[in-house]
Amino acid sequence: MRISQLEGKRVALWGWGREGRAAYRALRDRQPELENAGSTERFPARLTLFCSVAEAVEVAALGDADLQVETELTAERLAAFDVVIKSPGISPYKPEAQQAMAQGTQFIGGTSLWFSEHADANGNLPNTVCVTGTKGKSTTTSLLAHLLRAAGHRTGLVGNIGLPLLEVLDVEPAPEYWAVELSSYQTGEVARSGARPDVAIVLNIFPEHLDWHGSEQRYIDDKLSLVTCGHPRVAVLNAADEHLRALQLPHSEVVWFNQPDGWHMVGDVVHRGPQAVFDTSNTPLPGRHNRGNLCAVLAALEALGLDAVALAPAVQSFRPLPNRLQMLGERDGLRWVNDSISTTPHASLAALDCFAGQRIALLVGGHDRGLDWHDFTEHMRDNAPVEIVTMGSNGPRIHALLQPLADEGRFGLHAAGDLPHAVELARAALGAEGGVVLLSPGAPSFGAYKDYVARGRHFAELAGFDPDSISAIPGLGVG
Repeated sequence: MRISQLEGKRVALWGWGREGRAAYRALRDRQPELENAGSTERFPARLTLFCSVAEAVEVAALGDADLQVETELTAERLAAFDVVIKSPGISPYKPEAQQAMAQGTQFIGGTSLWFSEHADANGNLPNTVCVTGTKGKSTTTSLLAHLLRAAGHRTGLVGNIGLPLLEVLDVEPAPEYWAVELSSYQTGEVARSGARPDVAIVLNIFPEHLDWHGSEQRYIDDKLSLVTCGHPRVAVLNAADEHLRALQLPHSEVVWFNQPDGWHMVGDVVHRGPQAVFDTSNTPLPGRHNRGNLCAVLAALEALGLDAVALAPAVQSFRPLPNRLQMLGERDGLRWVNDSISTTPHASLAALDCFAGQRIALLVGGHDRGLDWHDFTEHMRDNAPVEIVTMGSNGPRIHALLQPLADEGRFGLHAAGDLPHAVELARAALGAEGGVVLLSPGAPSFGAYKDYVARGRHFAELAGFDPDSISAIPGLGVG
């Protein structure tokens, strides 16, 4: 649905975070007036915004008399609108949303609007690469943009990585390429837009965001809808992932990475089929899984018609992203690593693998959304750090699973009330021998922090580093 198609419809916004504000500005910029049905009279577009009481105070400062703000939301109120533009963090599976849908209300997001606006007459999105996956998608998208820029192409690095798509709706001059990160909250929006991405990368699938999706299967279905329903021209898929190997995509050309006849890793060396291309051992890419995801990026570049072999060495000048296996530095004989974006147990395991053989104090736990930690616990039988500190609302549940192994002397186990307490316990546990304090929570930050960025900033501050110096995302935006 294009913004112009909202004319004559009853439209509401749901959510006033950065995505909600971007949607509001886009509507006001593109459609400041609507035609009054049945006459030639024009009047300011009337919008309704559903938001919190605190947000309503901020909205009032805008002075927009044609923006009605409501702080109580019901299915009946949602059903009064033809279209509700919701922020990504709001689940369409909420009962009030489902009831309103049953009465004809259409729910879309800013992602869907942007894709519709940018599609050509045939519904295609030339030179647009969408990236998703449970872990690694931010670094992969950023690396893609970095290599495109290294080739001299003006590129937009946008989406879930930290820049809402609607904030760059009318950017001039337009980029030659778009590198778009999509979360599982947004992948379905691509299909609903009716637009077809040029290339879509799916890195991996692990259970996550079950509270938003409602079930593990629905999470998988929603995540994969980028390629199952979005019908990209080329789908770049990880051959090592069982969910992806099972896919049948008759509407797309499928290119596999992580298999011998495509882009894959042999030790630390990237290969294209039998050809050794690039040694990644001294690159700034954090973690072997991110080096493996370089293969996905190179496959996508080839799908765009570029010389990926020639571009691969440009990874040497890549700057790692904050909060993703971010080496903060050394303080008090300890090395501090900020992996605050880790929101699944699998992500924590990948982080641990990066520091295998070193003395590690691992900080895990956060918002409890019901993910299964048994697989993580089994890995701790033979591949545990020397110390584990649990924290957050799911900390006691994780602690209980780990306690039998700790009783066997496999690792030290500590329970913290919050992040400052966890840092204090990690310091004491590693002691004079030193080691690595690794924040890789495997859980969201909700409740204790606004988001994973705020959690990472607090961790940096607790470790003795300037949080402002570690927070910027290199290359974000258009350039």
